[in-house]
Parts: sequence; structure tokens; C-alpha cells
Amino acid sequence: MYTIVTGAAGFIGSNIVKALNERGETNIIAVDNLTRADKFRNLVDCEVADYLDKEDFLDRLLAGDFDGDVKAIFHEGACSDTMETDGRYMMENNFRYSQDMLDWCLDQQVQFLYASSAATYGASNEFREERPYESPLNVYGYSKFLFDQVVRQRLPQAKSQVVGFRYFNVYGPRESHKGRMASVAFHHYNQFRAEGKVRLFEGCDGYGHGEQKRDFVYVGDVAKVNLFFLDLPEKSGIFNLGTGRAQSFNELAAANVNSCRGLKGGSPLPLADLLKQGLIEYIPFPEALKGKYQSFTQADLSKLRAAGYEAPFASVEEGVAQYVDWMSRHV
Repeated sequence: MYTIVTGAAGFIGSNIVKALNERGETNIIAVDNLTRADKFRNLVDCEVADYLDKEDFLDRLLAGDFDGDVKAIFHEGACSDTMETDGRYMMENNFRYSQDMLDWCLDQQVQFLYASSAATYGASNEFREERPYESPLNVYGYSKFLFDQVVRQRLPQAKSQVVGFRYFNVYGPRESHKGRMASVAFHHYNQFRAEGKVRLFEGCDGYGHGEQKRDFVYVGDVAKVNLFFLDLPEKSGIFNLGTGRAQSFNELAAANVNSCRGLKGGSPLPLADLLKQGLIEYIPFPEALKGKYQSFTQADLSKLRAAGYEAPFASVEEGVAQYVDWMSRHV
């Protein structure tokens, strides 16, 4: 029996493949679109049974080539560019493709675990997996939101597992191919390495300089939650996947700078000293982002905890330290 991972050469997909490998699972079909060929690097240290282009895969799936041969599908493949303006492309890639896979999994009673997004909440100040709090601000968020609505309609009749994960601000290894869409932690590391300092936005929306807060979640924890649900096929639903703890961009930058300093034997410094030494500086908040910027996100983990996931999530300080160490050896 195969486990299929779509978006396997991407950020979260490749981390799931690696996590499966670490459990001894190698009978994996990796599905992706390698038009941007540099993503292949994310799979170089992974073991898979086969690779298929995303279009070839869907054609073969719907033609019945995999009937009876699949245990589970992790559907991580999507266009994740929140600045994409081609709505037709976004809906075909993120919504219609996902719906075809969902239909097949329900028909074949195959576990289906997929990537949703915190972008479904838009400018909401509450982040609970309930319709009143969902109001996406862009077509990317809408594509994820609409698919979640389809899942909600299908779940009462579903005879197999369907799980959606609303990822918050994920950071960690294997994201360098994402360019400008890579995490802030990735960009901070590269800024500090190139210029010896990290830049943050000045205050907005009532927040002080660098005090805007997000729920930053380490990709290793994201993979653990995915595998937790894989092992419990009786559990279905749509779940937030963050830490449940908002931390500021100041904290994120300080963790990055101190981790970089630590690689060279430097001792950690408090934020005030990092600012005094010019290792962190503030730049004017962009006019183009005013009114369109999430100054606060924090996942409500009530449903995830009620489902039985009890493990702690890495703090920014813990996760960034691991990530900087990894980048120092790979980037």
C-alpha cells in the first residue's frame, strides 16, 4: 500500500516525507510540479518509491490506476502565493484539484489529510474553526475557505478520515525555494548573514515597533500533528495548527540574531542591547500594507487538544534555534 504526498517537493510536503521516512516508511509516491526545478533539493535526502507530475497523477488517480493500492493521501500541494491575482488559476489549482482528490478518497475510503490555511480567517480577531470567524481577504484564502466548506458538507456521510489543517505561520527547514513567500524567520537569517542586522516594521494598529504578533509554528511540529492523525483514522475534522501562543516579531528577530551569534560563540543579548548595537532596526511601515496587514494571529487549539493531541509546541526561541542551526549547515 502506498502513501501519497502531493506538494512533496515543497516546504511542508517534504517535511512530511522526511517524517514518514524516519518512521521507516518509504513506499511513498511523491507528487509535485517541478517547473521550478530547484525544489528537487528538498527530496534529495528522502526515500520515495516513485515521483509523478501533479497532472499525470490526477489523471491516473481518476482513471483508477491506484484503486485499492493507497493507504493515505497527504494533500499539501497548492498555489500558496497570497499575492496571486489570477483567480481562475488559483481556484483550479487549489479548489477543483482538491475536490477531485477528496471525491476519490471518499469513494475508495482512503485517509485524506490536507492543507488548509489560517488565511481563511482574514482580518478576524478570533481564530476558531467556525463559520462566523471566517472571512478571507484574498483569492488564496478564499480557495482554501471554499474547500473547507465542501469538506464540512461531506463529513457527516464520510466513511473514511478527512482532516484539514489550518496552518498558521509555519517556518523551518526546506523552504528556501519559496523566495519572497518564505517565512520571516528565513528572511531574518539571510538579512543578518548578509548585512549584520535584521529589519522590522515600525508600529501600526496600536502596536509598538516590532510588537505585532503572529502564531509562529515550527514545521517539525506541523509534521508531528499530521502523523498523529494518520495513526488515528477514526478522527476527522478541520483543525487549527499553530502553537496557540502569539509571539512578537521582536521576539522572532531576537531569537534569530542570538542564534546566529551563538554559532560564533557569542552570548545572547536582550532586545534593548540588540537595538542599541544596531543588530535590529525598525523601518517605516509600508503604506501599501496599511489596512491589509494581520497584526495579530493566535490559533485557538481547543479542537486540536480535544482530539487528543497533547504534545507541546516549540516556542519561537526553541524553533528558531533549531532552524538557524539547520540553515547554517544547508543554506
